[in-house]
Amino acid sequence: MSAEEPEDGSPEDDEDLRYFVRIGQTDLDGTKAVERSLTEMKGIGKRMARIVADTADVDRTATFGRLEDDEIESVVDVVENLHDHVPEWMANRRNDFFSGETTHVVGSDLQEKRRHDINRMKMISSYKGQRHKRGQKVRGQRTKSTGRTEGTIGVNVEEIREEMEEEAAAEEEDEDE
Repeated sequence: MSAEEPEDGSPEDDEDLRYFVRIGQTDLDGTKAVERSLTEMKGIGKRMARIVADTADVDRTATFGRLEDDEIESVVDVVENLHDHVPEWMANRRNDFFSGETTHVVGSDLQEKRRHDINRMKMISSYKGQRHKRGQKVRGQRTKSTGRTEGTIGVNVEEIREEMEEEAAAEEEDEDE
């Protein structure tokens, strides 16, 4: 017997199951538990998903697609106003460069902010911006032996064989003449 089947053997009511729950511009899997489904959203990890479920007064092990509409709305409200519900040190965007506010950004907004930050670093030609421009590693990782993108490392045997065959063919043509 699988974990998804009910223990009494009766077929589950799939009519009340929402397969997708939309929060912002992200579709979350409604067949998973609330905590697990929330972690699919950019900017929300395991710990933040647990805080969202507890703040919204929702059982975090319940199937997300089987929740009532008002419970889903409370989860959506908590996710959209996450910076009001978590301590300042837990927010992922503290002291924003332009506004100076502390917020917690999720979903596609997080990707947009990150792209904007990288472009700003490139424009002011900071050290990290220069590394981003060149496509090199930015955070101090080892580069002597890793991160090589140009050229080939080692010997390309196939290319050498092709060159040898071409030279041999050229020599045979010279001998025939």
